[in-house]
Amino acid sequence: MIENNNQNVDFNSTNFFLFLWNWRKILIIISISAAIISAGASYLITPKFKSTVVLFPTSTNSISKALINSNPGNNQDILEFGEEEQAEQLLQILNSSKIRDKVIERFNLAEHYEIDTNSKFKNTLLIKEYSENISFKRTEFMAVEITVMDKNPQKAADMANSISNLLDSLKNEMQKERALRGYEIVKKNFESIQNEINILNDSLRIIREKGVNDYETQAEMINQELAIQLGKGNKQGVERLEAKLDTLSKYGGIYVFLRNNLGYKTEQLNRIKAKLDESKVDAEEYIPQKFTVDTAFKAEKKTTPVRWLIVFLSTFSAFMLTILILIFIETVYKKNFIKK
Repeated sequence: MIENNNQNVDFNSTNFFLFLWNWRKILIIISISAAIISAGASYLITPKFKSTVVLFPTSTNSISKALINSNPGNNQDILEFGEEEQAEQLLQILNSSKIRDKVIERFNLAEHYEIDTNSKFKNTLLIKEYSENISFKRTEFMAVEITVMDKNPQKAADMANSISNLLDSLKNEMQKERALRGYEIVKKNFESIQNEINILNDSLRIIREKGVNDYETQAEMINQELAIQLGKGNKQGVERLEAKLDTLSKYGGIYVFLRNNLGYKTEQLNRIKAKLDESKVDAEEYIPQKFTVDTAFKAEKKTTPVRWLIVFLSTFSAFMLTILILIFIETVYKKNFIKK
């Protein structure tokens, strides 16, 4: 008998609607109160406007490889969109402290976000506000999205576009720093080889002044002429030709060495010259590092707060919480009443 009574007092779905009807006045009053309070509270939240920039990374890092590289196998398409790796590189730069510090300084965000500059944790608070209002993500199509939320719609658009421009300039700056160092190395190597060629030319000029201009051809011609003069018995002619052969014998080896070395160094200089031209372009010229799909503009409607959603969630939460409390009260009350 007691077991049946306990089953009757247990709250179940069969009497749920009857329960709601019995407590309808309290539920209605609390729900309406929650709606009014949440609606009023939503007006205390500062409205924020959203501006977004969408861009694609480029696949080209080196201007010279894309435009003037003479090796067809190494050419890059300057118009080609980048892929996942390039998109991740852009995200890393966007999330860097260099971008953040430049944006904070350019837009005076400490004052704009009303950060107490005398606070012990001013930098932490400033970075927290920055992170909450500015975000970067990669889209499913490998684009990069820059999103800025701000109470001033024009400032939100300006900040988003400024970050996009900073991304371009910062990446170029990072690459040019390395390219300039590379150019200096190649230029030093070029000048070194050029000096060696000048020394070789000076040495060859001295040997040519001795009468050695083309060792192999001269040796062949002198030997032929010597044979003729020997056949004629021309003693003076033979002595004159033998003197020339002595000179060739004395300086011929050095001449061949210098000539061959000069040819090798000249070829080397031509290869270095091509590298020098490429590195100079990379160090001095500028190329955009992104394709901008959408630039940010001044938003006409606020993004947050969504007042109807705040009111709905607050009212629904209050309604459900009230039901749970009433169920608990009614269940405990009836069980205690039956025990008595």
